[in-house]
Amino acid sequence: MTPARQRALILGMILIGFAIAAVFGLRALHAFRQFRGHPPPPIAASNMERVETDVELIRGWMTVPYVSRMYNVPPGLLFDALGISPIGNGEKSLEQLNEEYYPQADDFVIASVKAAILEYQARDTPVATPVPHNPPIRPIGPIPP
Repeated sequence: MTPARQRALILGMILIGFAIAAVFGLRALHAFRQFRGHPPPPIAASNMERVETDVELIRGWMTVPYVSRMYNVPPGLLFDALGISPIGNGEKSLEQLNEEYYPQADDFVIASVKAAILEYQARDTPVATPVPHNPPIRPIGPIPP
């Protein structure tokens, strides 16, 4: 193989390598743009799995949609409890909402969300109906073998 041909082959392989790197780099960039900034809730209520009930686990980094999925509470109910519009506020954390709408009251948003969830859980929990006690029925005659 002549040096010119060898040089052209090496240059071609380098260009193919750059093209492959560019394709996968653009795919990674597109995937990062689609990422919303927070993971899905750890427990999916739609799968009929256990729903979280301990409101003391709510933290300031969580968003209202995240909390609503985690505790199986309608997000509109939480926004109504806070007195703010869901438009443009769904991606903001509870801390950011507190700083924007209630800067004079520390942790007001978290406390309001906790209270709204507890109220929803209290009224959404069905009252157990007592099961009537029926004694077993005795057979009239002997039971055939």
